[in-house]
Amino acid sequence: MTELEKLMQKLSPDLKKEVIDYAKKLASKNKKSRPIKLKLDWIGGLKEYRDKYTSLELQKKALEWRGD
Repeated sequence: MTELEKLMQKLSPDLKKEVIDYAKKLASKNKKSRPIKLKLDWIGGLKEYRDKYTSLELQKKALEWRGD
């Protein structure tokens, strides 16, 4: 039996529920703290234009092409 299981056996039903609720809260916090992996499939997508435009001009063109 793990230490947690031993401790849980000593608790009243109300306190067991509190422990479970707190553990769920911690588990959800853990999910949120994981870094989001970004897709980088756009990298190099406009490299054919790098000799035609500066980075600022290319940014403006990209906004035009997207319709923004």
